[in-house]
Amino acid sequence: MARLSRTETQERNRAKVLAAARDEFAGRGFREAKIDVIAERAELTRGAVYSNFPGKRALYFAVLADLAERAPRPATPPPDPSAADVLAAFARAWVARLPLATDSDSGDARLARDLLPEILADEHTRLPFAQLMRVDAILLGLALERLRPGRRLVRVAEAALTTLHGASQLAAAAPGFGEPFHIVTACTALLDLDLSDDWPATPPITSQARPADQPWTPPPTTDLLTGRPFRPGDGVVTILGLHRAAAFEEAVRAGADVTAVLVTSDPGELAPLARLTLADLRGCLDQAIAPPARPRLRLVCDTTGELAAAAGVTAVSDATETAVRVEAGRIVVRAEGYGACHAAAVDPGPGRSSGG
Repeated sequence: MARLSRTETQERNRAKVLAAARDEFAGRGFREAKIDVIAERAELTRGAVYSNFPGKRALYFAVLADLAERAPRPATPPPDPSAADVLAAFARAWVARLPLATDSDSGDARLARDLLPEILADEHTRLPFAQLMRVDAILLGLALERLRPGRRLVRVAEAALTTLHGASQLAAAAPGFGEPFHIVTACTALLDLDLSDDWPATPPITSQARPADQPWTPPPTTDLLTGRPFRPGDGVVTILGLHRAAAFEEAVRAGADVTAVLVTSDPGELAPLARLTLADLRGCLDQAIAPPARPRLRLVCDTTGELAAAAGVTAVSDATETAVRVEAGRIVVRAEGYGACHAAAVDPGPGRSSGG
């Protein structure tokens, strides 16, 4: 048998740890699960587990993210849908995965039961999760707006996600409570509410963009909204820490072709949380609306910092907010700080004026 390379060995060990951890978390729940037992199940040392994951919570998030990303995705969006069709199909896909009364003690029910309590455990996870929920609402809202143009529908998406997350928590605490059909109907009815969802022409705080002239040589990466590999090209590239993750909407509203790159100072724990949140949303979107009908937007979780470095951001934190505009394979505009996404999208660039 050919000898495995160091990278192949690491990948194999990581997969063994994830499989063993899934069994342990499903069998005993997050709080009662033991790293020593996970190591024994994986036929590895405790040190080998920690060399792949910085802690038990990071491993738990990674297990759930891996399952969400690998879940079957039946491509059954309604043909020629209306916004109401999309929101109804999204809600149906969501409630279809809620546990039934007979599932209350199943392994899958135990596996996800501790997710929200662990997110609530401290501010380190709460603040990023709040921004990731805003990202989910923006993505769902933009999809709805493609079919009902003329008004921003992010507040409608927020209300729908609030309803659906509430249903999830009740299903975990009181399996069998509530009628799924009524939840779908309630979500769809939100489209007819006036939620005063206005978008300002200019953000309250806008950074000053400056001209640049740098090569754009990004590494290949994966779009979390499709699961497909790609290499970012021309358009606006936003590098956003998880405390500013939703700021990419500024560039989208300015009409730019956007690649939103999420970065964090804690990729071991927070990157799996981001992957999990977006994979859950994508699983429902895939059943509600076909990818070609969605907005021109790509979303990346940059765990290594390579993509950020290609944009000239060599040190990242959860407060990072940088945006560049790429034209003909070169970075021509750069902006940093609050409002950077808007500034990079609207600045005319070197040698041009805003009047054309």
